[in-house]
Amino acid sequence: MKIALIVLIVLVIVALMLGSSFVNRRNQMVVKREAVNAAWAQVDVVLQRRADLIPNLVETVKGYAQQEVTVFGDIAKARSALLSAGTPQEKIAANGQLDGAIGRLLLVVENYPQLKSNENFLRLQDELAGTENRIAVERKRYNDTLRDYNTYVQQFPNSFFAGIAGFKPNEAYFEASPGSREVPKVNFSNPPKAAPQANPQPAPVH
Repeated sequence: MKIALIVLIVLVIVALMLGSSFVNRRNQMVVKREAVNAAWAQVDVVLQRRADLIPNLVETVKGYAQQEVTVFGDIAKARSALLSAGTPQEKIAANGQLDGAIGRLLLVVENYPQLKSNENFLRLQDELAGTENRIAVERKRYNDTLRDYNTYVQQFPNSFFAGIAGFKPNEAYFEASPGSREVPKVNFSNPPKAAPQANPQPAPVH
């Protein structure tokens, strides 16, 4: 009888320890998951900010380069996909397309010296550059927070408790390629020089 009582006490103690550990680790998972959500919300804000800048930027460029319909169409499609995306994965994918389209737009600007000196374009381009920097900062913060969450829920014994509590790894990393994330630098101080024209030769005398 005494042995059975001792075993029962041991089992109760073990159950209490496991229960306490489960509650503590689950609470920590909740905290880390909410940190990921908060970090993504900040990314979403700056992505929206850039999406709001794009129509005015495009309209300014159209005033000088109406024939660049392909670039304008690519930007419109990518922006629409970003605004209609529902999940972080969808927004990350759409944002990558938008990165490339904006890069092509700014390369087009190089062919229009008058546009490069337009005050409205200069202001919008400066706002876009500032927003891009903010996106880079918030993207890194989000990735770091997400990595911390994933590491925690996949470590043992956390992975055991995570499975019971329904916490799963989240692979929605914001991993755009460096080339697509870098906005082409537009040099406004040194406009391209026109190619020198050859001296005209006099027409032959007949």
